[in-house]
Amino acid sequence: FLGFGVNPITPTWGNILSSALTFIPLGNWWWPFFPGMAIILTVLAVNFVGDGLRDAFDPRSRA
Repeated sequence: FLGFGVNPITPTWGNILSSALTFIPLGNWWWPFFPGMAIILTVLAVNFVGDGLRDAFDPRSRA
């Protein structure tokens, strides 16, 4: 839109997942599976680290 961001040729998880989705109708379900799992596991890891840091630095906010 504004011209900012990565080039379409740059291999990012989003670009890899987007291009791999075209292979699902061909029966290659594993092509988008691994980039998708990498994104999910990274998001969960960052979430758990954030929760642990919050608990460590603010023990009074136990809910």
